[in-house]
Amino acid sequence: MKELGKIHQLIIPVFGHNITINLEVVVMTWIVFFIIFAIGFAATRNRSILPKPFQALGELIVSVLYELTEDALGKEMAPRYAPLICALFLFLLFSNWLGLVPHLEEPTKDLNTTLGLGIMGFVIAHFAGIKTKGFKAYAKEYFQPIFFMMPLNLIGELAKIVSISFRLFGNIMGGSIIILVVSHLTYSILLPPFLYAFFGLFVGTIQAFVFTMLTVVYISVQVK
Repeated sequence: MKELGKIHQLIIPVFGHNITINLEVVVMTWIVFFIIFAIGFAATRNRSILPKPFQALGELIVSVLYELTEDALGKEMAPRYAPLICALFLFLLFSNWLGLVPHLEEPTKDLNTTLGLGIMGFVIAHFAGIKTKGFKAYAKEYFQPIFFMMPLNLIGELAKIVSISFRLFGNIMGGSIIILVVSHLTYSILLPPFLYAFFGLFVGTIQAFVFTMLTVVYISVQVK
């Protein structure tokens, strides 16, 4: 159980302040990037009318996510945001699955990762809203239905970052803790394989999809 709270950190002093970097998260994140690049290369290499397995899988994922983005944002805005949504889903999916590999950890088990992605989606959504409506119309919505509702509307928007980030972090971290505890109680014989399949594959896939779709919805709310 010692590894539960063990974190390898790099501390960099800058002008009297310390910048702390979680080395495990950085390494695991780059592993996920490499996996996505490798699969993307395999899926796009030697493309043909009769697709090979990797090409067929890639086309299926892209087409499904593109259609969902198009349904939420419309045909005009879908080409602009669909690549982002596809990349976000693939990153979250393989990040959540990475814990299935022995000695590897999920980057999404670190709150900094999920919070960073939540802030990214928040900034993109509000930038899209300002660009689509104009700043005056965008700012006016915070004073609806009555002008003194502005603080509550503002808090509601900021709460979306906390909600989407902590949901993903809590599910992935909670699953890892349950697997770790049960593994020590049963000496890694009985339940852990089923728990890995449930939390890693099923919950990991669902949470990646939920986070991605919520990001699409946040963008859709701002541009419409």
